[in-house]
Amino acid sequence: MAEILATMAVGPLVSMVKEKASSYLLGQYKVMEGMEEQHEILMRKLPAILDVIADAEMQAAEHREGAKAWLEAIRKVAYQANDVVDEFKYEALRRKAKKEGHYRKLEMNAFRFKFRPQQQLSMKWRETDSNIVDPMEIASRSRANEKQKDITVVPIYGMGGLGKTTLAQLVYNDPKIREHFQLLLWVCVSDNFDVDLLAKNIVEAAGSVITDGKPPLHCLREVVSGKRYLLVLDDVWNRDASQWEKLKSSLQHGGMGSSVLTTTRDEEIAKLMGTTEAHKLQSLGESFIEEIIKTKAFSSKDVSSTDERVTMVAATALGSLLGTKPTVKEWKDVLSRSTICDQETGILPILKLSYNALPPQMRQCFSFCALFPKDYVIDVQMLIHLWMANGFIMEEKRGCPEIRGHFFQEVKEIPFYYLRYDILAGSKFRYCSRMTCKIHDLMHDVAQSAVGKECATIGTEPSKSEDFPYSTRHLFVPPEYKYTALKGFLEKSSVGLQTLLCSGYQFEELNYLSKCNSVRALTTRRYSSLKPKYLHHLRYLDLSRSGMEALPEDISILYHLQTLKLNGCDNLVQLPKGMKYMTALRHLYTHGCSKLKLMPPELGCLTSLQTLTSFVAGTADSSCCNLGELRLLDLGGHLEVHGLENVTESEAKAATLGDKERLTELILRWTTNRAAQHHDKVLEGLKPNHRIKVLRIDSYGGSTFLTWINTLQHMVELVLSNCNKLEKLPPLWRLPALRVLYMSGMENLHCLCEGDPPFIFEKLKELSLYELPNLKMWWDLNKVQGQDPMFPEVEKLSIVDCKELTALPRASVITESSGGVSTMWLSAFPALKELELYGLPTFRFEAAEGTVEEQITFPLLEKLIIKGCAELTTLPEAPKLSVLEAIGISQQILLHAARYIPSLSTLELSVDDGETALPEDHSLLKLMDDKEKWNKKSSLRVIYLSMCNFLFTHSSAPALWSCLVQLEELYILECNALVHWPENVFQLLVSLRKLSIDECNKLTGCTQASEQSTPEQSVLPPRLESLELRWCASLVEVPALPASLRELDIFACGKLESVVLRKQQNTRLGSGDGVLRQEKSAPIPAGSCSESAATPNVPEISDCSPAITTELWIHDCSNLQSLSVQLDCTGLFIVGCDRLKSLDDLPSLERLTLWVCKSLESIPSGPQAYSSLRYLSIESCPG
Repeated sequence: MAEILATMAVGPLVSMVKEKASSYLLGQYKVMEGMEEQHEILMRKLPAILDVIADAEMQAAEHREGAKAWLEAIRKVAYQANDVVDEFKYEALRRKAKKEGHYRKLEMNAFRFKFRPQQQLSMKWRETDSNIVDPMEIASRSRANEKQKDITVVPIYGMGGLGKTTLAQLVYNDPKIREHFQLLLWVCVSDNFDVDLLAKNIVEAAGSVITDGKPPLHCLREVVSGKRYLLVLDDVWNRDASQWEKLKSSLQHGGMGSSVLTTTRDEEIAKLMGTTEAHKLQSLGESFIEEIIKTKAFSSKDVSSTDERVTMVAATALGSLLGTKPTVKEWKDVLSRSTICDQETGILPILKLSYNALPPQMRQCFSFCALFPKDYVIDVQMLIHLWMANGFIMEEKRGCPEIRGHFFQEVKEIPFYYLRYDILAGSKFRYCSRMTCKIHDLMHDVAQSAVGKECATIGTEPSKSEDFPYSTRHLFVPPEYKYTALKGFLEKSSVGLQTLLCSGYQFEELNYLSKCNSVRALTTRRYSSLKPKYLHHLRYLDLSRSGMEALPEDISILYHLQTLKLNGCDNLVQLPKGMKYMTALRHLYTHGCSKLKLMPPELGCLTSLQTLTSFVAGTADSSCCNLGELRLLDLGGHLEVHGLENVTESEAKAATLGDKERLTELILRWTTNRAAQHHDKVLEGLKPNHRIKVLRIDSYGGSTFLTWINTLQHMVELVLSNCNKLEKLPPLWRLPALRVLYMSGMENLHCLCEGDPPFIFEKLKELSLYELPNLKMWWDLNKVQGQDPMFPEVEKLSIVDCKELTALPRASVITESSGGVSTMWLSAFPALKELELYGLPTFRFEAAEGTVEEQITFPLLEKLIIKGCAELTTLPEAPKLSVLEAIGISQQILLHAARYIPSLSTLELSVDDGETALPEDHSLLKLMDDKEKWNKKSSLRVIYLSMCNFLFTHSSAPALWSCLVQLEELYILECNALVHWPENVFQLLVSLRKLSIDECNKLTGCTQASEQSTPEQSVLPPRLESLELRWCASLVEVPALPASLRELDIFACGKLESVVLRKQQNTRLGSGDGVLRQEKSAPIPAGSCSESAATPNVPEISDCSPAITTELWIHDCSNLQSLSVQLDCTGLFIVGCDRLKSLDDLPSLERLTLWVCKSLESIPSGPQAYSSLRYLSIESCPG
């Protein structure tokens, strides 16, 4: 039997041309007058033509090359006809606009944008390699600890489509899993196992961003540091063990119990990555296959036989296909034509069969998704806009939400999409309207086989430019792509291009973009390359996050344009006045344009407009759109209204926001207090529909809030900001769906709840109170609250700069039964997991809670942040606390913090205990006395210390540090007790990987001579990988580096004159104490502190220790004159070292950057000096 092919969908394209010919030319615009007879002939013959095309598509599916070539020719002609018909429509629209007064010369120049170029991103070459394997053997205790802290990697493997991803999703979404792990991360890997890119994706999955030029692996460490996380790496194809070890070494900085779940088709990859036995996903049994097929088809049907080798995806696809067939005969016909999948053929035959059975329009829409790379997260709204731009969905009066609810609902029923809602930013409890989808990688193969080179994603490898798909019509260019080949494509073969998506900040001008006369959808940041007179067919234009200051009038000749995205254009000041003539415009995205002053006049003429994300009300004397014109628009989704001080009561009412049933998010913002006496009337007129999900009000000038807010029974999120005159809140606890409440900048608010009790926020999950300086009470104390807790479901509570607030609300008695045992505790927040208290000078826990030490106040609390709470004398009980940040706390609080240490993974302390020695009976020393309670071993992984001098100066300090053998990262800030390296502390930290010392102004870097210390002994932790020395004003010497070190960063150490860097290369085990000791060591003299200038001989690295390369960064060390690097260094980055004159030979160096080194005369030029160099950058080095 011939191989089944996924066929191209030509019929819908021909039908689209027919519909346009009927609607545009004869019906709507009457530009075919006198051609009615020819039109009738076309309409009569067209069904037969479509039947022939459908038959040809079936033949092409059976590998009939003639039919396939004929379809390709038909498709090419149909595209050309489509352009011709659209030209007719454009001319009709142009004539209509001209009749209404819109006339633009067509011999205009390219877009005459006023623009402020955005700063070009510097090329980042720093390539961070973390420790791959341990460089030496360690003592037995340290080895045991290493096993305990190593992450657990559980692989799932099996053939494609068995349900590996589905199983991982079930684990990931399990409520117990989500409760157990502090951080849940999901990253699709696919066939590109680029370590930096993966690290970046994991960081972004955690809700963070990579900033300040930090290497991605550094950021990854910081994100997972000390946190117990679950990471799912889906669809792994990497066989390179070193690549996996690089990523794993950063992942190992997570908290104890962290786990990685991987899915792969390859058993060898599963064994390579796994730390436990790999889980092989077997084929489903026959009964399960039948159940899936019956479920997706009709329950009354009978499946006589199946093959247990059928996978879950294939079964789901086959069931969906059979569900479209009304008779048993058709079922048997489908089954007889299908090839049951096995290890040799895979499941593609069944998936192609299922695809071919889709209605032609759905096939066309789905195959278009081959435009995007595998595992690409596609914004569904954007996808629908692109479908409409290319004519896959004919223009209708229905809005995008209706299309999503009807057409996309049908498409997603087939098992080709994974749908999800993404939280763009902020809390997981916030409302999110953004739906995204991903395509199963096997279905991506099906779509790609159907469209061939018509849809293409350009690879990032230079070699791929030779295979540039010049015949493509839909092209996706990834942000990191180099645009040289793209420019060649636009020059040579851009005539038939329909879609071009370039989302990166490319800096080359796309000068040949004007040749793209047929383009329907365009995404670019290089707006100055556009020439609207050549882009008549354009329906989708994305210029978001561009640097332009103004859109010119020229853009208003794009009469076909349906979607215009300008969001995030920070410099955009104005829109063209002629926009009222762009009558096809449906979606206008203007949010994030902070400098936009007003909207163009007569915006109400755009009666097709369904999305307007931001409206700016101008002053009365300006020529701009009136807010009342919104009454003419059926807007939905997200709407921001800015400049409400310029709006009158009558205009607010005229906008009729209450009639816009499709609005889900509304932001109302005043920018000044002008006409504050009318704010309440304007707000009354802006009452939204009762189904609104999100309401945000900023700078409202009224003293009371309007009662209509309590009619919003579906509202999930409420944000009130800078409402300075507001004295009383409405009864917010009566909003049954409210999950997020954020209030800030309300100077006159004294009480949170007033009215009739009980005050119970039943569904609230997140409560944030910021800058409420006069807030004193949670509720009116004259009222009786009752016995139930006020916030039974709140998981995150932030109270910042509420200076009059003295306590949490009065606690209620909570009773919980488990295993026949009842537990009672007091709390107003029984579900709380995160608590932040900042800038509360009179706050005390016991003021309202009335707890005793043994009572459990926060049974689920995992993270506690305390800053600037001067009166705080006690801390609540929190048995599950894992992260504690206590800044500026008293010594008494430090004692209470000690009881958390057994459960903590991350600790941040700031205690200003001065620089003087503490007496032996000082209360701080009781912290050390409690160390026995930690079972002599803490789970602490990360510690941040600010000041805390006593931890390095007191004679009992080593006993405390000896309990922290699991510590991996230590950050020391402003500790002026440090003059010499605290060798007695560092040698106890056998697991420490990262050490950062900042602003320790008295640290010289010299070794303190003692009976236990010899000049040859290393002073740094024995397994250190990363060392940072920043703003240490007295530093004159860099210590000997342990053999494990991979990264050294020295920044703004002004006294450092000479640096000699050499690693300690031979070690042996200490005797029985578990501390790694150096057998021989080479102290590194640098400056006047050390009298010894000799460097003892260093033994060679033992065979069991792999070679470790190092990256070096030296910034702004203004007195540095000489640098000797006597180690295996691959990257050297030197900036702002004005007195540096020369460098040594570095044969292993691969990357060298020298910036602003004014005295640098030369670099070695011998044949072996830099024999491995691959990258060189020298700037502002006049010598």
